[in-house]
Amino acid sequence: MIIDAHEDIAYNALSGKRDFSRTAAETRAAEQSIAQPYGLCTMSLPDLLAGGTGLVFATIFTLPAATTLDVPGLVYHAVAEAHQQGVQQLNYYRTLAERDDVRIITSRAELAAHHAAWQAYEAGTTAHTPGLGLLILMENAEPIRTPNEAAWWQAQGVRIIGPAWQATRYCGGTRQPGPLTVLGRDLLQTMEQVGLILDTSHFAEESFWQALDLFGGTVIASHSNCRRFVSEAIADRHLSDEMIKALIARDAVIGMVLYDLFLVDSYQKGQPKASIGLDAVLRHIDHICQIAGSTRHIGIGSDFDGGFGSESIPRELDTAADLPRIAEALLAHGYSQSDVDGMMGGNWLRVLERGLPEQ
Repeated sequence: MIIDAHEDIAYNALSGKRDFSRTAAETRAAEQSIAQPYGLCTMSLPDLLAGGTGLVFATIFTLPAATTLDVPGLVYHAVAEAHQQGVQQLNYYRTLAERDDVRIITSRAELAAHHAAWQAYEAGTTAHTPGLGLLILMENAEPIRTPNEAAWWQAQGVRIIGPAWQATRYCGGTRQPGPLTVLGRDLLQTMEQVGLILDTSHFAEESFWQALDLFGGTVIASHSNCRRFVSEAIADRHLSDEMIKALIARDAVIGMVLYDLFLVDSYQKGQPKASIGLDAVLRHIDHICQIAGSTRHIGIGSDFDGGFGSESIPRELDTAADLPRIAEALLAHGYSQSDVDGMMGGNWLRVLERGLPEQ
């Protein structure tokens, strides 16, 4: 079972008006006459299942109106509006989970049952796919109106929170450096008390180090690459070697983002898709493995629908159905089958078995 640790499914459905139930090819056909700012669609329920992805970290993502990045779509102007949009996305996932082939995962018991069903399917003992599990991750904590409200979101099924996107009331973030605020420290305290997992992706570096010092619970980086291989302009979006070492010390997993801009420092928007391949992904993976001395800390966090399309991902990949090609590349590169199984999903399972509530 492949696990993808970062997909903005609800945001794209509600802001981009993309129907998650139809294939990426069907969405592309429907968008031919539309000026589509999100790029060629890569993400859908049928494509995920066709490629063997059984679990995604499905985000609640809210976009500030004052964003400094060129990301189109639904935005919020105030905390109350961010909260409303967050609840709307949560309800979208609840509606999606009314399907027979989608379920929300909130506990170790549910995760174990879902994984066992996928193992049976992959072994050929059951004929039908067990469907897609959704584990809800909040990216940008502004929908949490006060730090104590994190407990309410946990009760509603959220299991991972990334306090930053850009700077928020809680911390510094991408392109907006700064420390944890007083509210941010209180938020981390509540998160630890109620058993939420902390996602460090998008933290400003000062906030990152403070958060690791203050937060004693389970830590991940759902979608971050190695800073040393990307351009200076986006360096603070990714992890320095020292940050990688600190995450390894916490037995965290780092999800590889499959966006060309986040893979090579020479990438220019609009360059031919054929110019960048999976070897660029392998370079980031190799580097983290060299630092760690093992493959234990690698996962996939594709962010396939994070404001870019198929034209901006490695040439071997077109849609989410192609994620198994990463496993093929890893095997061809010399990694063992057991290591590849870990990187494609097993490492995320280990973290979730530690970080999720039992029931």
